[in-house]
Amino acid sequence: MVNTNNAISAQHGKTARKIHLVPLDNIGGYDVRPGFYEINGATAIPYGINFTVHTSGATSCELLLFKPYAEKPYATLKFPEHYRIGNVYSMIVFGLNMNYFEYAYRLNGPYEPEKGIVFDKDSILLDPYAKAVTGQQDWGYRHNFYKARVVENSFDWRAVKAPLIPMEDLIVYEMHVRGFTMHESSGVNCPGTFAGLKEKIPYLKELGVNAVELMPVFEFDEMRDNRKHGGAQLYDYWGYNPVCFFAPNTSYAWKKEHNSEGNELKELIAALSDNGIEVILDVVFNHTSEGNEHGPFFSFKGFDNNVYYMLTPDGKYYNFSGCGNTLNCNHPVVQQMILECLRHWVINYRVDGFRFDLASILGRNEDGSPMSKPPLLQSLAFDPILGRVKLIAEAWDAGGLYQVGSFPSWNRWAEWNGKYRDDMRAFLKGDGGLAKAAAIRIAGSPDLYIPGKRDNASVNFITCHDGFTLNDLYSYNHKHNEPNGWNNTDGHNDNRSWNCGEEGETSNGEVLALRRKLMKNAFAVLLCSRGTPMLLAGDEFCNTQFGNNNPYCQDNEISWLNWDDLEKNRDMFEFAKHMTAFRKKHPAISRRLEPCSYGFPDVSFHGERAWELDEGCDNHTIGVMFAGKAGDVDDIVYIAVNAYWEEKIIHPPQLPDDLCWRVEVDTSYEDSFDKDGGILGVLHGGMNMSPRSVCILTAGLKD
Repeated sequence: MVNTNNAISAQHGKTARKIHLVPLDNIGGYDVRPGFYEINGATAIPYGINFTVHTSGATSCELLLFKPYAEKPYATLKFPEHYRIGNVYSMIVFGLNMNYFEYAYRLNGPYEPEKGIVFDKDSILLDPYAKAVTGQQDWGYRHNFYKARVVENSFDWRAVKAPLIPMEDLIVYEMHVRGFTMHESSGVNCPGTFAGLKEKIPYLKELGVNAVELMPVFEFDEMRDNRKHGGAQLYDYWGYNPVCFFAPNTSYAWKKEHNSEGNELKELIAALSDNGIEVILDVVFNHTSEGNEHGPFFSFKGFDNNVYYMLTPDGKYYNFSGCGNTLNCNHPVVQQMILECLRHWVINYRVDGFRFDLASILGRNEDGSPMSKPPLLQSLAFDPILGRVKLIAEAWDAGGLYQVGSFPSWNRWAEWNGKYRDDMRAFLKGDGGLAKAAAIRIAGSPDLYIPGKRDNASVNFITCHDGFTLNDLYSYNHKHNEPNGWNNTDGHNDNRSWNCGEEGETSNGEVLALRRKLMKNAFAVLLCSRGTPMLLAGDEFCNTQFGNNNPYCQDNEISWLNWDDLEKNRDMFEFAKHMTAFRKKHPAISRRLEPCSYGFPDVSFHGERAWELDEGCDNHTIGVMFAGKAGDVDDIVYIAVNAYWEEKIIHPPQLPDDLCWRVEVDTSYEDSFDKDGGILGVLHGGMNMSPRSVCILTAGLKD
């Protein structure tokens, strides 16, 4: 019997002592023996490769070996029946060099589609636990089927330490790896790649963000559903259709990484960590790109269709994802795969957190019904390896389950706060009846997240990849998704946007000035709200998608950041940069501190007059004050928002005689803050607030 611990050590290239493995059989000209059943996937060990897969319904399993890039296998090795323990096949194949082969599987078994059992002995299947998928290196290349490659896990993490930034101190920056640097204006040497993003780390540090949330980097097929419309080639650009959960997207690597796939991503993560920036991966465990019964058949369907997918009683696919199928997340086998996958990314890639796309699906039972204590979510919350990892849920799904504020959390899960987005968008553009709701959202949504129990649960955002950019939010009343080819029927209709008087691009100076002020208002409010703020990449320099609020298929200038806009809109970048620094300087915004020396409450709501918030439909003016003591210093911040179209006079709370209100930010001015690090002025009595403006005050000692 071979010591499994030695095999695991060998897997990481750190063999404690030599492993003497004795071949027991010969299959197809290769010496083989039973393998390590607890190590899923294909793993290099001394003298050969260990292959392990599992299936509950198949009656036989074949390993196919291919020369690199070949379409036909050069060897087929059928697993002997005595190489199967339980539902697991495992075999060591001696003499294989990982550099000279690719692999896949074929499984045979019953075909009973009415029961969801659809084994096909002729289909070539991708290993669900593959660490690299071949044929994906070149963006836009179509392949006939998927194969896998064995990966050498030898990356040297040196003394890289995880930043371990508390959730309340994060400022998250959501981005698309390819779109961030693909435009020629990005000025990087390796556009559209992990290496290109690494080149932009100084920019991220200057902006002041300390976490990047990467849209999907698991292997996906950008050619799925590719088509032409209006002369443009359309792709699955966003990548929310996973092919393999364990493999990085090789088309995001600048260099070819045969058998060392993932090293460029690891280099990026190491560099970000060294610069105090955490990495959060956007993960898609709600469906796969195999689609419904009319979709492709390349992996999970062939291994155990009725295990991996939620099926109706007649064997059809539930579609709570809106993408054809739904992953059966609370089946024990799928739970195990997801847990092992997340551990893989934390251990081997040092990822700091995960944002779970359509996460409410993860809480559905096998019949689709919501569960009160989903075992998958609970196991992720308490898993030791994931103990310091951020877990962030998009707390809804395409099947109508909406759980913002009620997502099963065990005090471990944070949530994208969709109510923050909706309420703040509507209030900031001037909709009525939202004064109290807006104040509550700024205060950390205590109506959704009980203070003291879920203080760090709210991830606040006004824009994200799914919808308008901030520039477009104030440039368009309606979506303009015609380039997507669906007659403008796709994408959200309820955008709560306002074009400020003219639709789209304009040369009207008054309209442009108003748009800039509203964008500054949004930055100011977001970065002065309790909870974790999330910015959309490019919003800080007025990036536009030309009114397209669903550019999932646009691999072009609609989606790519145009870095020329950074110089054109340098003032907006400087304002965003100032607000990230302001937030870090004032901990009373982000967390509950020790009680304030002056007796002010932790959070309080105000209107035009202190302590009086008018909840009526006609009120558009609010004030929120944060107060607390950080060490020996009192930190008191007052944010006033006048979303009305006329001037208002506000009266913030009266301060003790030794203090005065200092004006730190006023978006009604082109120079909205003092660029020399000072203040804009001192407040005596009331303050005239211009229409549609935000003012931020701090309490300081009188001179």
